Amino acid sequence: MNRSEAWQLVQEYTQSESLRRHMLAVEAAMRAYAPRYGGDPDVWGVTGLLHDFDYEQNPDVSVEGHPVVGARILRERGVSEEIVRAILAHAEAITGVKPETPMEKALVAVDELTGFLVAVALVRPSKSILDVELKSVRKKWKDKLFAAPVNRAEIEQAAQALGVELDAHIQTVLDAMKANADALGLGLNGNPPA
Repeated sequence: MNRSEAWQLVQEYTQSESLRRHMLAVEAAMRAYAPRYGGDPDVWGVTGLLHDFDYEQNPDVSVEGHPVVGARILRERGVSEEIVRAILAHAEAITGVKPETPMEKALVAVDELTGFLVAVALVRPSKSILDVELKSVRKKWKDKLFAAPVNRAEIEQAAQALGVELDAHIQTVLDAMKANADALGLGLNGNPPA
């Protein structure tokens, strides 16, 4: 499945603009990581773009919900097992699929972090990711009440499994999101996600 086909699938299954933007953020981060591990940026990007495509229609994260239902749909549409397995691995507790490859580990590592970075951007006066720096992310990271649902320990463990120091991981994902700020609705002139 190419990027255009993946985006069509996202649009078919996901109406929420903020969820679409989340998938775009994960795509950007995955594309940034691919070359570091000898991966194909297009395959890694499509994986990031598709990872939550079925979430809106199957919000129950379970064996009869996301991402299991999404994996069935992707297989029916001929998506490669490499991509399907990575998507299943981002919910190991439900699917039993342990992240093993660099692409699988990267998806786990970037998924929640992108949401945290959006939260940091949205509390800035400009509401732009372009104004976010590593030091402000680290300050918010220590504040357990800020973006409380984000499992920081999971992100830290995932970065470690990927072989990346946490600050370098945050910076990589932040830079990828900055490079795509307008598409994410987080540019200086963009409309922030609702």
